[in-house]
Order: sequence, then C-alpha cells, then structure tokens
Amino acid sequence: MAIAPKKLQENLQRIRENIAAACAKARRDPSAVTLVAVTKTADLDDIKNLIELGVGELGEGRVQQLTERQGQLQEWLSRRRKETSAVRWHMIGHLQRNKVKQVLQSAQVIHSIDSLRLAEEIDARAAALNVVPDVMLEVNCSQEEQKFGVAVGASMHLAEQMATLKNLRVVGLMAMAPLSEDPEAARPTFVRMRELFEDMLAERIGGKTFRHLSMGMSQDYGVAIEEGATMIRVGRALFGEGQA
Repeated sequence: MAIAPKKLQENLQRIRENIAAACAKARRDPSAVTLVAVTKTADLDDIKNLIELGVGELGEGRVQQLTERQGQLQEWLSRRRKETSAVRWHMIGHLQRNKVKQVLQSAQVIHSIDSLRLAEEIDARAAALNVVPDVMLEVNCSQEEQKFGVAVGASMHLAEQMATLKNLRVVGLMAMAPLSEDPEAARPTFVRMRELFEDMLAERIGGKTFRHLSMGMSQDYGVAIEEGATMIRVGRALFGEGQA
C-alpha cells in the first residue's frame, strides 16, 4: 500500500537530519554517507516519488525482485531522464552463483560477496557482458550462524584474491549487525568492521576504489555512521513496516 508523498518526504527529511546529527557527533561530512533505499515491498509509486525527491541509490535483497523492479522503472526513467537523477541498483541480499547473470543485467553494485567462487563467477559473467560491477565483501562480523558472510579471520585473504580479478571493482566491505531494537547492541559489530576496514586500507587492498563500508539499517544506522559507515541500507524508516 502506497504512503502519502508528504509522509515519504517527511521520513526522508528525518533520515537526512539523523545522518547529519550522527556525522556531526563523529566529526564527519554528511556527504560521505550514501543512503541506499531498500525498496523490498515498497509500492512502485513510492519508489518513483522517492527518486523524484533525489534518492537514486536503490537496493533489493532478492534477485527476482531486483530484476522486476529494475524492469518496471526502466521505461519510466527513460521518459523522465531530464527531470530525475540517475538511478543505481544495489544487490544487498545473498547471491547464488546461478543468479549472477540476472543480477549483472540489473544491478551496478553487489554488496554480498562471501566466497571466491562467487567472485570468480561474477568476474567471468561480467567479462561476457562487458560490464565491471562494484562489489563488496560481506563479513559475518557478528559471528551469527544464521548469517551469510565470510569469517573475519578469512576476510583479508579473500579480499586480496578478489582484488586480482579484472572484471570487478572491490569497493569495500558489508556487514549486518545482530537484529535488535537497541541501536547500541550493534556497536561492537560496527567497531570491529571499522577496524577491519582500516586494516585493509592500510594494506591498500583494492587500491583507490576501496572506500566503502556498507553497514547500518533502519534501527541502527545512526550508530553505524558514528563508527564509519559510508553506505546505510534503509527501508522501514522510509517506507514503513515490512522493510529492512
């Protein structure tokens, strides 16, 4: 069910104010934080309204939804190219190797690389499609069995291997904190991710393109920004219940 455009605008303004406040607390520039809107079950009209409000980074967690959303918006965007900013799609959910081709045809950023085999499949498919996607290594920093992602201890080596592949750009790391309504419960995960990110920066993994730390969702993005997030993935705070 669609929400009123005014309500969507108010939600977006609140999020932007929260981003600014978290950045001020951490002495960071708000322009260094990218809002990725998780469209998930959002109404198509809500997504169009959000794009018209200037949000061009859109995320989906499932391949079928990603390809459907991208297809639904493609024609509308082509008609409104002069009135709207460019849209970039992010694949933020778990990705299986047999779905890589579909994702590369719809998304420009993949947050959830968790194995060398998956990275190699993306590299091969990207070469065939003549594209070079931005990718991130997903790290299971919270050490939860039910979560995807590579173990912290294996992440440096895997990132180094990924950086040798020619048809993808390793642009950073992604993590999910334990689900909790208390934002502070996520802080230890975000602190460890920042430390890992800084270690990789020191080792110059990925070169100049390695600059993103994707962490923080609707319930904890303020804490994530305080701890160095450059991308936050927000759905529920924008569109209401049923979102991430």
